[in-house]
Amino acid sequence: MTITEASEKFDISQDTLRYYERIGLIPHVNRTKSGVRDYTEESYEWIELAKCMRLAGVPIETLIEYCALTQQGDSTILSRKELLVEVHKKLMNKMENMTKTLERLNYKIDRYEKAEVTGVLSWDK
Repeated sequence: MTITEASEKFDISQDTLRYYERIGLIPHVNRTKSGVRDYTEESYEWIELAKCMRLAGVPIETLIEYCALTQQGDSTILSRKELLVEVHKKLMNKMENMTKTLERLNYKIDRYEKAEVTGVLSWDK
């Protein structure tokens, strides 16, 4: 798959794909004889991982570290697991905070909807 096809498939700009390659988030991308990128299934998996993690707010530095550890082989299994456990903890904390924020927003929206009907804005529960 070319960079154009990968860009369209994953809804990621070509510049972002090149950047991910340059910093090691997409390890070794094959090239055709004419120098055109030729993404493989393995490349797709790295692209999907990078996109998923970035959408969740995982820092680039963490992903770079994870990819570097992966390329070092099985001797880094424990380190990779520890890194992923730490990412998991941070995401769980973020989700809890977002849940609290959504609950607060739902309450406020509910109060405003009632105020539209009654003409009176009240913050009593």
